[in-house]
Amino acid sequence: MEYTNFETLAIRTQTERSQNREHSAPIYMTSSFVFEDAEQARAMFADEVGGNLYTRFSNPNNSEFIEKMCLMEGAEDGFATASGMSAVFSSMAPFLNSGDHILLCKSVFGSSLQIVTQIFPKWGIEYTFAPIDKPETWESLIKPNTKMVMIETPSNPALDLIDLEWLSSLCKKHKILLNVDNCFATPYLQNPIKLGADIVTHSATKFIDGQGRAIGGIILASKELIKQVRFFCRHTGPALSPFNSWIFSKSLETLAVRMDRHCENALKLATFLEQHPDVELVKYPFLPSHPQYQLAKKQMRAGGGIVTFIIKGGVDRGRKFLNATEMASHSANLGDTRTIVTHPASTTHSKLSDADRESVGIFPGTIRISVGLEHSDDIIAEIRQALENSK
Repeated sequence: MEYTNFETLAIRTQTERSQNREHSAPIYMTSSFVFEDAEQARAMFADEVGGNLYTRFSNPNNSEFIEKMCLMEGAEDGFATASGMSAVFSSMAPFLNSGDHILLCKSVFGSSLQIVTQIFPKWGIEYTFAPIDKPETWESLIKPNTKMVMIETPSNPALDLIDLEWLSSLCKKHKILLNVDNCFATPYLQNPIKLGADIVTHSATKFIDGQGRAIGGIILASKELIKQVRFFCRHTGPALSPFNSWIFSKSLETLAVRMDRHCENALKLATFLEQHPDVELVKYPFLPSHPQYQLAKKQMRAGGGIVTFIIKGGVDRGRKFLNATEMASHSANLGDTRTIVTHPASTTHSKLSDADRESVGIFPGTIRISVGLEHSDDIIAEIRQALENSK
């Protein structure tokens, strides 16, 4: 029997059961695998037959995690990596050579910016920033040597959106790869490949794990593109631990129900913040006041688990707000069952100049909240008291 519904695929896609008749997939904590005979070893190393050789290349736990993510994203193939940033790096590096150019939406995660602006230039790879609020300028920024466009939508942490169908059409027109960081939305809320993207990357550390336990990432694309990613990763070594793969695969079984609650709580919190006198601005994709509300409704199932707002009083008030929190965790992570508060200007995006931060929607008083699974009344009460006690 074939299943098509997201929740069932997430729960019932599993490594083939062994002779031990286990109900939950075992953890294959092994660095290597044995061959039946010399001919099988030769054939595997010659890529004439499939199978596991070495966990740096593949592992049953990694394969299960990849298969689930491919089904959820609508991708042909994938490769799992040791962290979200190794996934971001390995989704770009195999396709760029010295003399190439990458068009990067400036509104991406800080470490993604550092790769493109600090590491790639050492290898002769050029870059240009594309402003998220001026999509009409993007085509003019494409050069003859442009090989890739890299974006994330919704953006971190300003929660601005990019029209994926429009951008994928533009990239196909110019024969450029479109690489989308889908970490904030997860495959439950948004499927960039189905909207025309070539490559999708995830930090599995966030909502995919969902409990702040493990670090990992994944790259999803066509078989042809993943063949190049696999070669690159096989020889550079960003292999995902079987144990972490097992955690992520089990976590995917609850992704849908978790994201439903994250989104429900986030919308309630955003609505509360929008009415609070100490808040200058609230950004949440499914809030009707969001400037791209209609686009969010078009390409996302719901608004996600992140709410961003600007507190009146700037950086000093922002720090007082963080220090006034009692239940919420003060951490740089996100996507946890527990609500997390972050001040991007002094943490995740601190390496950027004030002007660069403001150009991507990060201001001195910007607060990012990863809305957890606690009761919504308790989350709102926590944020209310922190606002009151930070004056």
